Amino acid sequence: MSNVKVILKDGSVKEVAAGTTLLEIAKSLSQKLGKTALLAVVDGKNRDLSDVLENDAEVEFIVPESAEGLHAIRHTASHIMAQAIQHLFPGVKFAIGPAIENGFYYDIDSEHVFTPEDLVAIEKEMNKIIKLNIPLERYELPRADALAKFAAESEKYKVELINDLPEDAIISTYTQGDFTDLCAGPHCPSTGRVKAFKLQSIAGAYWRGNEKNKMLQRIYGTAFATKEELDAYLLMLEEAAKRDHRKLGRELDLFSIQEEGPGFPFFHPNGMIVRNELVTYWREVHRRYGYEEIMSPIILNRSLWERSGHWDHYRDNMYFTEIDEQDFAIKPMNCPGGMLVYRTKPHSYRELPIRTGELGLVHRHELSGALHGLFRVRNFTQDDAHIFMMPSQIRSEIKNVISLFDEVYATFGLTYHAELSTRPEDSMGDDESWEIATDGLREALEDCNLPYIVNEGDGAFYGPKIDFHLKDSIGRTWQCGTIQLDMQLPEKFDLTYVGEDGQKHRPVMIHRVVYGSIERFIGILIENYAGAFPAWLAPTQVRILPITDKQLDYAKDLEKKLFDLGMRVHLDDRSEKIGYKIREAQMQKVPYMLVIGDKEIEEGAVAVRRRGEGDIGAMKVDAFIEMIQKEIAEKI
Repeated sequence: MSNVKVILKDGSVKEVAAGTTLLEIAKSLSQKLGKTALLAVVDGKNRDLSDVLENDAEVEFIVPESAEGLHAIRHTASHIMAQAIQHLFPGVKFAIGPAIENGFYYDIDSEHVFTPEDLVAIEKEMNKIIKLNIPLERYELPRADALAKFAAESEKYKVELINDLPEDAIISTYTQGDFTDLCAGPHCPSTGRVKAFKLQSIAGAYWRGNEKNKMLQRIYGTAFATKEELDAYLLMLEEAAKRDHRKLGRELDLFSIQEEGPGFPFFHPNGMIVRNELVTYWREVHRRYGYEEIMSPIILNRSLWERSGHWDHYRDNMYFTEIDEQDFAIKPMNCPGGMLVYRTKPHSYRELPIRTGELGLVHRHELSGALHGLFRVRNFTQDDAHIFMMPSQIRSEIKNVISLFDEVYATFGLTYHAELSTRPEDSMGDDESWEIATDGLREALEDCNLPYIVNEGDGAFYGPKIDFHLKDSIGRTWQCGTIQLDMQLPEKFDLTYVGEDGQKHRPVMIHRVVYGSIERFIGILIENYAGAFPAWLAPTQVRILPITDKQLDYAKDLEKKLFDLGMRVHLDDRSEKIGYKIREAQMQKVPYMLVIGDKEIEEGAVAVRRRGEGDIGAMKVDAFIEMIQKEIAEKI
């Protein structure tokens, strides 16, 4: 038997007999690798460890600590869950069961309505299957044979999936003991490789995401390489539940979503304070970075949206109306309005770059099932900016935007990573302009020494983009800021500037947002701070708590003094015990409480309680004012 060469990731080469399985190769490299490897990447393609090597190949073994390994664990866990359900609830029909970003799920058609108690029983049965360490065996068969097999088992959802495949397709299945599933794979070599999992919830899901199809039951779970990682993740979820912005939004009286306006948030007085402070800060930062603010109409003629490309590429997400027997659309984006503002007068190269910012209210149609607090709404305010520039200014302008993003996110204590998204299939423009735009973004990222990952095909239809994913205080990431380089809309709107040569030239344009959506950013901040906003953002910055009515005059004078200095202050003059007043202020997450008794009046002082620290001692009134003003001014 001839030998084949295995070229490993470190460049070393090992010779093995042709026909050796990938698992045997892993074992020959090290005993530990043989026990921990889950998959192998062979010449760039994921393969099961049961596959054999017939030719020379580059081979990398995937272990649980890697992203690919974790995906395999979760995918295998979904099959184990399905097998357990089949054991406990015979007759159920299975739809799909993929691994997803934070776990896995399976969609199930069953007359039995699953309950949280069922999840406990399913977990117990899954543990039995895992303990048996059953191999997962891959089989391939012609499409006709696969159809016959799953039709005989009355697995109508599998039959529908197979029918969507080409007639000459080779269908793969995976079998573990008494359970077989239609699946492209790959998988862990055996059920025993799933070490730590948890079933989490039950939800409804339309088959294939189509509301015209049957509603199935979806069981979600998660899995990790180790129990320690699973426990840490579950602890994070518990903390996230406490921070849920919908819950805190109600408790802190910040906003509401009402049945008369699903997906259309109502901001209450407390929420408007947070919102207005964010807007004020946004304007101050943008003034320093050389932006001028504009405002464009909410409703614009259909012809504009046809020209911009939104009518063809985005119509399903738009709202429409008719005025004077003409079609109009409610804007889903601010960009076309920005084009019209630029076009109102001629421009010279001496003016460029022109940086315009807009806090524009946009409306987008979202399915009701996708709506989620402030995170997914139907109307929101985008903090858009459009920068018009010469091609030679691309790098410097993108670097300037990244600098602005750095400053803003640091103010909120948020770190980030960047992702570069390239040309999608449904796009406008020619290859050359896309290449120039994509290279401009890539070079600016590299100039800034900013690490990034590439998302192939995930750009906007009019240009590539850089997305900024923020990390919050409990480790979750949120996509907020984005920079999109656009050579298409300036062409469509015939935007020009007069160059140094006296001729007309086409500007390049940047679209960018730093908050993304003010509504969503507020939701993120609520969860990041767990509702305990820093003093500069807090709806109430100071609460004055007199111990008895005897201190009311002093308290009222102090309230007026702080109010006149521009502070958001509230005097709690109710005839309640001081302990009750303190607890209530703590529940409302007020940054500072000033307790006033006879001693404080005698000394012209206040007893200061700081949120999270409790009593920090007595201070002269002026000293307290100096301290909090510094804290507000420096946004700490």
